[in-house]
This record gives sequence, structure tokens and C-alpha cells, in this order.
Amino acid sequence: MEKKKIAILGSTGSIGTQALEVVAAHSDLYEAYVLTANRQADLLIRQAREFRPAAVVIADESLYEYVREALADEPIQVYAGEDALCQVVQNDEVDVVLTALVGFAGLKPTIAAIRSGKVIALANKETLVVAGELVTRLAMENRVAVLPVDSEHSAIFQCMEPGNEVEEIILTASGGPFRKMTMEELRTVTPAQALKHPNWDMGAKITIDSATMMNKGFEVIEAKWLFGVDAGRIRVVVHPQSVIHSAVQFRDGAVKAQLGVPDMKVPIQLALSYPRRLTSTFERLDWYAMKDLTFERPDMERFRCLSLAFEALRRGGNAACVVNAANEVVNLAFRQEKCSFLQMPEVIEQTLDRVAFVGKPTLEDYLASDLEARRIAREMIGK
Repeated sequence: MEKKKIAILGSTGSIGTQALEVVAAHSDLYEAYVLTANRQADLLIRQAREFRPAAVVIADESLYEYVREALADEPIQVYAGEDALCQVVQNDEVDVVLTALVGFAGLKPTIAAIRSGKVIALANKETLVVAGELVTRLAMENRVAVLPVDSEHSAIFQCMEPGNEVEEIILTASGGPFRKMTMEELRTVTPAQALKHPNWDMGAKITIDSATMMNKGFEVIEAKWLFGVDAGRIRVVVHPQSVIHSAVQFRDGAVKAQLGVPDMKVPIQLALSYPRRLTSTFERLDWYAMKDLTFERPDMERFRCLSLAFEALRRGGNAACVVNAANEVVNLAFRQEKCSFLQMPEVIEQTLDRVAFVGKPTLEDYLASDLEARRIAREMIGK
């Protein structure tokens, strides 16, 4: 059986490094054919030496010579820049593109991969948040499978039953580190506090998004496009233990849920192996160690980012693109201590109101809206 050749966009991040663990565990089935990184050149070099891909891409062009010289003794093509990301995914040898880039940067390479007919293992939720209508249409036109890697969407995917209508999708959320804090306490939380997620080990940007619950808002938008379910049929439930990764309720009232430990390797492996399930040595649930599974209604006033995501879905068009762009700006600003925790949703909401609405956006409209939203958000933070 010929190995599947995998292009891992964002191989140095949390998802990318775990994906390489899956590839290593099943080296008879998978080959890491392309690896890419933004700025983590040293880790990319180590990965390239271990997995010996056909090509690597360092997005930051200033690091090109450093990576090229380090790999000069290896039969590996070295490329640099954002355009190279779009080019390598179109390689005829690539079978699956795992998009694990963070943020808006994942959009153009994912679209390029879809247009080239590649199977998409989607870990970059912003692709569907920003341009869900465009991406899903292109996937249908090119008959491309888009397989979810997010633990919640993988759970929903696993619970679906072909031919049976879903009445409601239940997206579970840990609630992050601040779910019990008062508004007064939230005014003074620090980036260091926000980066201490109680359950999951994720990159800095996504961890902050989890603390604000914007991450869950983006997952609501992603679920709409992945599963064709209106926002009114998507329920967010805070489940602090993160054992139930998500669930679906059918029209007869039956509910199916997917459970597991908070580990991304299972959904990554399933996306690569689907429809097969492969044997793994991943950690198993300890049924006797689970004392309580609790569920809470999300506080939409305390975590306004979640309500802003629902508002963006209601507006449609380029609204979610604007929210994503503003969120990327404030997320970084908060990590750099340039804005407070509670300022983040304020800036996002004002940006959403100030950027011109486009009802039927093209790719060029999305790119323009992204730039405009970033400019406005930065101006507000700089005041």
C-alpha cells in the first residue's frame, strides 16, 4: 500500500508537532512530504532532518538563507514566503494538506489546496470563519473532502449519522481559566494568567482565544459551514472537565456524544486515516477516575466575544472576517500588554460596526476587509 504524502502547514505549532507524532507512529502509512513554519526556523530544521520531507517552507523570508544553509547537505527543497505556501500544496505528489497555521494566514494556502483537489485536514478554524461560504462552495465544486481536526468538530463529525437529520449541535467549552471570575476581577487579569489553560496545551494565540471564549465563537461559525446547520441550532455548553468533546441531538431526541481525554492526536489521526480507525497507544479515558461531569450555560455578558461571533453569523457577508481580523489584533495586543482583557471585545465590536458591510464577498473583498479591520483595530488600541 502506497504511503499517503502529507503536507503539514504549521508543522512547528501544537497541532503540527502532534501530527508529526502520528506520522512517526504510522510511518508505514504516512510520509511527511512538506513541512512549513512561520518563524520557528530551528525547530523546522530539526523536523526536516528527522522526517526528511521533499520540501520545507519558512514563511518569514528573512530566515530563508539560515534554513537553506542548515539543510544544504539534505536532499530537501527550501522555499520562503507566503506565496510558497500556496505553491507547495499544489504539488502533484501531495495527497492530504493538514492546515495547522494560526489565524488568517491559513486562508489562501487552504484555498490553493482545494483548487488542486487535495484532501483537507482542517485545523485552521479561521479559514471557515473568514470565508466559510467561499471555501465550502469551492470544496463542493472541486469535490474535495474537508475533514475537521478541531476536537469539537471531529467529535461532531464522528457522531453524525448519514441520512438522519440533526436537530441540534452541542459544542462543549471548557470555559477557560476565568469562567468563575467577576467582571471586576476580569479587569485586571494578566496575559500570564490567561495563558494557563486548565485542560488543553495549545499555542498562545488560541489559549487567549479560549480565555475570552472567542475560540468557541469561531467554532460555532466553523460548525455552521462544516455541517450546514444554522446558528440557531448550535448550542454552546460549558463543560469544565473537557471529557465530552461535543455531541449531536437528533430529531427523535436521542443524543450522541464523543468522549476522550483532552489530547489532539486522536482527531488528527482520524482525519488522516478516515474512514479507517488505526490502532494507537494514545492515553485512554480512566472511567473510574471521572468523579463529576458538569455542564453550565455560558455567560454571554461576561464573555462578549462569544456573543460577537453569533452576531457576525447573524449579519453574514464579511462580518466574521472583520471579527477575526480585529480579534487577531487585540489578541496580540493583550499578550503584549497593550490592551486589557475587557478591552478586547470592545475593540472588536467597534471595528465590526465601522468596517463597510459586504453581503456577497469575493476573495478580494475578504482580503480588503481583513486589512481595513486590522487598521481600525490598531488605531483604537493606539489611542
